[in-house]
Amino acid sequence: MFSVLFPGQGSQIIGMGKEFYENFDYVKNYFSQADEILKKKLSHIILEGPRDELNQTENTQPAIFLVSFAIFKVLEKETEFNLFDAKFYAGHSLGEYSALCCADSINFEQTIELLKSRGKAMQNAMPNGEGGMMAILGADIETINEIFKENNQLQCYVANDNSAGQIVVSGKTSSLHKLENLLTEKKIKFVKLPVSAPFHSPLMRNATLEMQNKINDAIFSNPKVNIISNVTANPENKSENIKQLLIQQIEKPVRWRESVINMINHGINRFIEIGPGKVLSGLVKRIDRNVKLNQVN
Repeated sequence: MFSVLFPGQGSQIIGMGKEFYENFDYVKNYFSQADEILKKKLSHIILEGPRDELNQTENTQPAIFLVSFAIFKVLEKETEFNLFDAKFYAGHSLGEYSALCCADSINFEQTIELLKSRGKAMQNAMPNGEGGMMAILGADIETINEIFKENNQLQCYVANDNSAGQIVVSGKTSSLHKLENLLTEKKIKFVKLPVSAPFHSPLMRNATLEMQNKINDAIFSNPKVNIISNVTANPENKSENIKQLLIQQIEKPVRWRESVINMINHGINRFIEIGPGKVLSGLVKRIDRNVKLNQVN
């Protein structure tokens, strides 16, 4: 049994999807449609750059979705492999939107619109420079939670539980500086991430308020394949529940490690990553070395 995985922010690279764009006219049409919906040349930013523009959250989110969706459609149309035979689809953060669109829960146009709004809302949720994110390497989630408990004045939160030994935290910049000192004392490695906002934390409250009506007003159907929710790490197939979980997802941590473990416990022994990069395959390998991994990027 297999699951299909869709990447999130951080997987973007200039030129992603270029081979598919050049070889299939319908992929060019998806790129053109996205340009029209966004009223900007996202296709040019994806294929040519500049990197700074591609890395702006309001561009990154629809861009990664567009490339993931285009690759999915090429596999659907050009191969005999039936992606709807998957037991689950799962996406990391914005990748959950890719999963939902590919599972026919939301249409292409709405997904682009929602991610345009989501990217902008998340980017603007806090003044630039006041918040950020950090990857903590080689420590488990219990260790990080213990540090937060002992230092409860810190405005820091677990944002992604990605794998054993890779936890991402969000927080106010001043609190992240203090956390750096605490981690250095404990000889725990960390890397500051090149993002300008503290995603997946209570500091994203303004983004939640901005997105909840947009998500509630969008038309969702029950997905053709069960979706693993970032918020619960469990399968979900009811459109109304999915909407509420997407609203919660903006402030809640991405429970990726638990999601992968739950899929494996449901009999999954193969994961197919569709979209730019191989980040999710790397995380899955750290969680369980025995599963098979394929990437189409």
